[in-house]
Amino acid sequence: MTGGRSRAGLIAMAAAIIAFSLSTPIVKWAGVTGVVLAFWRMWMSVATWWVVLAGQRRPFPDRRTWKLVAPAGLFFGVNISLLFTAVTKTSIAHVEFIATMTPLLVVPAGAFFFNERPNWSALRFGVISIVGVAMVLFFGPSTGTATLGGDLIMLLVLCSWTGYLLFTKRARAQGVDTVTFMACMMPLGLITTVPMAIVLAGDEILSMTRRGWLVAAVLAILTGMIAHGCIAFAQQHLPIATITVMQTSQPALAVFFAFLILGEEVRGLQVVGMALVIVGIAAFTLVSQRVVGTRSATPATPEGSSSARS
Repeated sequence: MTGGRSRAGLIAMAAAIIAFSLSTPIVKWAGVTGVVLAFWRMWMSVATWWVVLAGQRRPFPDRRTWKLVAPAGLFFGVNISLLFTAVTKTSIAHVEFIATMTPLLVVPAGAFFFNERPNWSALRFGVISIVGVAMVLFFGPSTGTATLGGDLIMLLVLCSWTGYLLFTKRARAQGVDTVTFMACMMPLGLITTVPMAIVLAGDEILSMTRRGWLVAAVLAILTGMIAHGCIAFAQQHLPIATITVMQTSQPALAVFFAFLILGEEVRGLQVVGMALVIVGIAAFTLVSQRVVGTRSATPATPEGSSSARS
């Protein structure tokens, strides 16, 4: 029975990784302003999660739950708007491998806000990852789609995702279950997504293409529901170390899909840099989890993902 559950967990985790890896290339493929796509993706996610909440006949969330989830929702709305914008302004390789740096912010933040005691010797592996990201950024094609502006937006994505993770941990620690959390978090995220879309896109919000509508719907179901559900299932049947190591394949797989779908070029030295990032982040996260007196150095989320993606 245990072996069967482990296999099911591995299959679920692999499906989640493929889904998340496909998400950034198809956002770019949509050909729609990033914040507009985020706007409609959020509305669709609100609808799908409330259908799930009603389908499971769960009670309407009380005022305490809304207050606990509110900060995470606000950060999530900012995060998805910035992430989709960054995807349209730089290469998928840059987006994915900057996103892998999230643990380097989350671990110190967890130590500061939650008095967690990470293994600070893990920082040497973080240095390896930083070198790898530098190689990905600086050895790319000179005529590619990467831009400095898009890369800088990704740094803001990291900060907003870190805030989301920290406030998610607080809400989950107070007993908010996954379905209730997601059903509350999505509409709260609209509080920041809507004004950002109005300011940055204006009338473009109402001029979605057929491809844009298709991508928004696919994202709401593929990543907003299926991928998150698969990871939640995998968390019940796999060790956290296995999940962490498997997730390090996600950026490289996304770059592969970007090559197939978008024709984005990747150079040899960038591949070396990608390998350094994957090895460094895997080692950093695994070593950081060896803490004294706490469960984990990285806050757990309903999605189980430590990389900055929505």
